[in-house]
Amino acid sequence: MRRRGLALLPLVLPALAIVEIVVFIAVVHAIGGLWAVLLGVAASLTGMALLRREGMKGWRRFQAAAAEGRPPGREVSNSLVGLLGALLLAIPGFVSSVAGLLLLLPPGRQLARHQMERYAERRVGGAAASDLFGARHVRVHPGDPIDVIVDEPAPAQRTPAAAIEGEVIEGEVLR
Repeated sequence: MRRRGLALLPLVLPALAIVEIVVFIAVVHAIGGLWAVLLGVAASLTGMALLRREGMKGWRRFQAAAAEGRPPGREVSNSLVGLLGALLLAIPGFVSSVAGLLLLLPPGRQLARHQMERYAERRVGGAAASDLFGARHVRVHPGDPIDVIVDEPAPAQRTPAAAIEGEVIEGEVLR
């Protein structure tokens, strides 16, 4: 699966560049050349400032979670999504800037964080993912009660064996 994604990378990057150029030309025709360039520069500068802020905020949240003994996975995944959004905003281009803004806004960030956590859980397994992201939250829907009938007889009482068998040596323990 991963190799297929890497194999498509030489096709996707030029296609993305062509899409960015076409969208830039459309924006130039809509609002003018100077305004389009200023908008692109403003988006890139904002992205660079957010890169620093998101990185520092993520590092502080990771340290706080580690100090409190909580699994830091949620903070790390939230910070990674924020860093990716800021990086996409910093890259020149309107399509990447819109994608970065979607990742920085709370609904998009939450959706991307959940997808990242699900991907990590599939890759590392449930036990490691619960160590990383904390216990799962399970929704229970009320329904008809289940009757359990046990037909097994109770086990017979056993007498306990002697607590100590063999020779007892008296002494003290040195550490």
